[in-house]
Amino acid sequence: MEVTTRLTWNDENHLRKLLGNVSLSLLYKSSVHGGSIEDMVQRCSHQGYTITMTYINENMIVAFVLGNYTNLCESSTEPNDSLWFSLQKKNDTTEIETLLLNTAPKIIDKQLVCHLSKKNIFIISPDNKIYLDKMMTKNLKLRFYGHLQFLECEVFRVEGTKYNLDCTKRILKAREHRNRLLADIRGYKPYADLVSEIRILLVGPVGSGKSSFFNSVKSVFHGHVTGQAIVGSDTISITERYRIYSVKDGKNGKSLPFMLCDTMGLDGAEGAGLCMDDIPYILKGCTPDRYQFNPRKPITPEHSTFITSPSLKDRIHCVAYVLDINSIDNLSSKMLAKFKQVHKEVLNCGVAHVALLTKVDDCSEVLQDNFLNLSRSMTSQRQVMNVHKMLGIPISSILMVGNYASDLELDPMNDILVLSALRQMLRAADDFLEDLPLEETGNLVLFSLSHKSLVPFEKS
Repeated sequence: MEVTTRLTWNDENHLRKLLGNVSLSLLYKSSVHGGSIEDMVQRCSHQGYTITMTYINENMIVAFVLGNYTNLCESSTEPNDSLWFSLQKKNDTTEIETLLLNTAPKIIDKQLVCHLSKKNIFIISPDNKIYLDKMMTKNLKLRFYGHLQFLECEVFRVEGTKYNLDCTKRILKAREHRNRLLADIRGYKPYADLVSEIRILLVGPVGSGKSSFFNSVKSVFHGHVTGQAIVGSDTISITERYRIYSVKDGKNGKSLPFMLCDTMGLDGAEGAGLCMDDIPYILKGCTPDRYQFNPRKPITPEHSTFITSPSLKDRIHCVAYVLDINSIDNLSSKMLAKFKQVHKEVLNCGVAHVALLTKVDDCSEVLQDNFLNLSRSMTSQRQVMNVHKMLGIPISSILMVGNYASDLELDPMNDILVLSALRQMLRAADDFLEDLPLEETGNLVLFSLSHKSLVPFEKS
């Protein structure tokens, strides 16, 4: 008879996020194989890494990951690193709390007992009872401590390419760093409150990942993969309208202090893709949201929706040149010429700029162990130098991401790259705002006598 697990597909999905790209194979189920701890240990010994899961009720699981179940009957069991976690379902969400400990599990009086500093912190009894001390329940954010009846105990073998606890430790550290980045961006305010929202313009060839970057940013803040902006292919630009996207902090959260402005893709062919004469108007804030691009005819002041007197808040504060990291070597001379033409307009307007290299294959390899800097491989370093020489952008302003284009689930490593890139763009925008002449920022506080809209002074 096939033994099935109580673990739901959703629960298993959350575990994959925690443990990495692994699969779980059920070894033991107390209601089927009996509640004897000795039998459980014997059945699960020599299986490599295992997860022992106790189902407290329908909405709560307490579990731990061990390197091996062997030699638990010996009195000289040495402490080993173990990962403990609780999985609690609240309303429509699942919350996971984790704890890394150096524990020594043993079988004592037919119970599985885990020690920490000569103190029992966790016990599984054959009568389907569990014990957790106050330290454990506090760190795992459980609303009980002491002895409690559980519904079921299951043990799974963790299967995955070269899986070990170090993989999970790295994922946990990545989640912590991602959460710090999220907090930084949520608390961000543009320089001197000159504007309430930073506008970041995404410019690049068709299929380079402009719309996908917006989708990726939104996905990270919503906690799941989204696809609001339609994504094009390598040859056809789907984006035909100028879009100014705001991003909310969660589905019903407040708008975050930045906007991502998506454009039609650049095309090397004449009369195709984004019209070069549209660039200065976009940078100066004259182009409205949802403006329909015409590759052969730019927007003009005579257009019915043309913004004739844009204020500082309407302008672009940072430009991101978006490039597929795998296609940089294949840029045609005509495409390169268009990039340089765009860059010239950006420099003329004094707008901050960065380069964003998308479609990085392995995000974990790009990040250094502390997640603070990029660890550039020989391939990515060569591409970074190519962009540096091509556009003269400082190496520190050349960023890398792996957009969520075909993924179904978020990855903390990729989240870090997306959020780090976004934070760098916001910092660049702050530099732009700080460097503005006083007469340009003065329009934010000076009203005309007739109470008309604020009109910024043009740079001389």
